[in-house]
Amino acid sequence: MIKLFGTERCHKTQYYKTFLETRNIDYAFLDIEKSIENAEELRNLYENRKLNFPTITMNTKKLRNPSDKDLLKWIDTL
Repeated sequence: MIKLFGTERCHKTQYYKTFLETRNIDYAFLDIEKSIENAEELRNLYENRKLNFPTITMNTKKLRNPSDKDLLKWIDTL
C-alpha cells in the first residue's frame, strides 16, 4: 500500500497526487493538517519527529520528495 503524507495546500503534495493518479496507481492520501493521527504517523517515521512532507511510503520504504525516476523505480518493485 502506497501512502502519501502531505497537505492540500502543498504544491509538491499535489504534484505527487497527480503523478500517482495519472498512472492509475492506488494510494492513500493522508492529510497531516486535517488529522492528528496522520500527523503522528508521519512524525513516527522520522527520528527527529518532524512533519517532513511530502513523504511517500511503500511497505517499509520511505521516500521524501523523490524524483520521478526514483519513484517509478520503487513502484515497479511492488
